[in-house]
Amino acid sequence: MDDLDGIVEQKLKGAVPLLRDEAYQWWLTVKEGTQADRLTWDFFKATFQGKYVGAGYVDTRRKEFLNLTQGNKTVAEYEAEFLRPSRYARGIVATEYECCVLFKDDLPNELHVMIASQRERDFTTLVEKAKITEDVKPSERQNREKDRGRNKRDFGPSSYFGGPM
Repeated sequence: MDDLDGIVEQKLKGAVPLLRDEAYQWWLTVKEGTQADRLTWDFFKATFQGKYVGAGYVDTRRKEFLNLTQGNKTVAEYEAEFLRPSRYARGIVATEYECCVLFKDDLPNELHVMIASQRERDFTTLVEKAKITEDVKPSERQNREKDRGRNKRDFGPSSYFGGPM
């Protein structure tokens, strides 16, 4: 709900019908015992997380986020793994730029070097540039290897001695 645009009051009205069974009954009880002016989206979120999402869980997700590395994953795989626990680190990574820096720092050196100079502040744009760079990189490597092969043939022993051996 936080990611959806809209009026804050609508977020609460949209979230309550999604509650099922015990969670719905819990909310009815909370709602009954709370003054109407305190029934806000932020109140719901904090109360719900206090009841159903323990501090230990949030701390674990935060540590997981901070210890993420791309390793041998593609940029798309790393993006998905990066986004999943990122919501638990909002206090640590407060701005989109900070999120970009953290993501970029964990890219392999050859991708990091190619993207670092752009100082991208928009996370989606950064990821798209990284994906494009990742796709272009293998074809550039193949072209370089072909060029090296041609250069070796062009400058083989026969070129040093003035003709075929």
